[in-house]
Amino acid sequence: MKKDTLLKSTLILAAAALVARALGIFQRVPLDYLMDDLGNIYYNNANSIYLLLLIVATAGIPSAVSKMVSGRYAVGRVKEAQQVYRAALLFGAVAGVVITVGLWLIAPVIATSILKEPEAASAIRAIAPSLLLFPMIAMMRGYFQGRQFVTAGGISQIIEQILRVLAAVIIAYAVYSVNPMNEEGIASGASLGSVFGSVGAFAVMLYYARKLKASDRLEPQTQRDTSRSLRLRAIYKELFNLSIPVVMTGITVQLLYTLDNFMIKSLTVGHFEQATINHWAAVYGMNAQSIAGIPIILAVALSQSIIPHISSAHALKDGERVGNQASLAVRIALFSGMPVVLLLGVGAYSVNGLLFEKPTGSQIVAMLTLGTIFQIGMMVTNSILLGISEPKKATMHALTGVLLKVVLSFALAPFFGVYGIIAATTVCFIWALAFNLLSLRKRSRFKLLGKRWVPFLLTVGIAAAVLALVEWAVLAVCSGLPAKVAFFLSCGVMGGALLVLYPALLVYLGVVTAEEISTYPKPVRRLLAPFMKLRSRRAAD
Repeated sequence: MKKDTLLKSTLILAAAALVARALGIFQRVPLDYLMDDLGNIYYNNANSIYLLLLIVATAGIPSAVSKMVSGRYAVGRVKEAQQVYRAALLFGAVAGVVITVGLWLIAPVIATSILKEPEAASAIRAIAPSLLLFPMIAMMRGYFQGRQFVTAGGISQIIEQILRVLAAVIIAYAVYSVNPMNEEGIASGASLGSVFGSVGAFAVMLYYARKLKASDRLEPQTQRDTSRSLRLRAIYKELFNLSIPVVMTGITVQLLYTLDNFMIKSLTVGHFEQATINHWAAVYGMNAQSIAGIPIILAVALSQSIIPHISSAHALKDGERVGNQASLAVRIALFSGMPVVLLLGVGAYSVNGLLFEKPTGSQIVAMLTLGTIFQIGMMVTNSILLGISEPKKATMHALTGVLLKVVLSFALAPFFGVYGIIAATTVCFIWALAFNLLSLRKRSRFKLLGKRWVPFLLTVGIAAAVLALVEWAVLAVCSGLPAKVAFFLSCGVMGGALLVLYPALLVYLGVVTAEEISTYPKPVRRLLAPFMKLRSRRAAD
């Protein structure tokens, strides 16, 4: 088994996440037709609690395992890395049992006292058993990332999503066929799909674990193993010293979305009509979060793949490599994330109308999606700070950002409703990102764009204006066609225009240089080559 480079690791994880996200949206589309607003709320609440508890159950240990394993392999302490892995698996097994049993028992309390939706208890209980295996799966993925073999995690993620989506839709449809008015039962059936996904993902990770073990036996030892025998107490102390800050930063996004789901109802009651509040909650949980989750796919992949590379360089005290890898990761996230954010944000009306039953609530989708560019930067810089052993800085920035978000939500929600809550969330991302960048500049040779910020912002502004014009023109021309056809054509034309315009502006305005492009993967170089030739000819003339 060959190790993956940073770019290859990122592409593998991004491809897996893209497939998983597409399948996740595919799942939500039929569920949107099977359930009304109340059913969507039950399902969204159960899913949000599940995702939040999954992060808590693993306690950030997968990222800590990735860092500890990569650092030890870099200096030849292989046996220590294996001890860390076994300790992490033990923790995952215990955490899975505790969190599953606990969630099953307290589901009625959460649904009644916290969510104010007693009928959501069934959906929460249905999704609880999936937490039994996912902590161990997360530990195994962290180990494979630390060894710089990310294919296993990527394939397990795809298999997990395929099984989860199929099971969720089939079970939900079966309940709907018996009683279309049983919103509680349909939501519970959809939640149960996650259990089937966890079983499939675990089977894939077991297969690759055996394959890697066999490969290790055949590989010759190139350096003397200087490992020491570690006690479980010492391993867990190091793991938790790293993982507690990681979980505080890693939980930020899901915590914010979970808080938003709660606040939409609790902070707007008495200020807006109940039907409006229910509509906001349903659109935010079903439409907006689904679409806003697409731009962060590459950021999630980068956040996972950058840790072992930064950690290895940091362990070898290679400051120049740390700075170069960190700068490359953030630029990749920025350049690749922005066009997706623009397409889904500026073109939210068409995208929302194409994917879901109706385009209602597109303003909510647009506002949440446009703010994800700051979320992307926050996630990638969090992982870089972990890689250079500064996770506490990222934690402090995330926590203060969450506190600021809560204060702003209370202040804005009574006047602006869901839009005030989303604005507060965006401010949180901006706050954490800004302070992360300041910390990186102080502690590494980190350099982002420098004087290229002005042409980059000009690129973004021109692309956004063109997208808005294209969407308006296509929808106007196709006004006599069926709505889904018009939305499809609008999305297609916007995507085609952006595919040509965005890279052309990056090259023409000098945001990316020939020297920088030479370090990119071959497919990216081929995409930008025609634009570089045009710019060279213009400069020669």
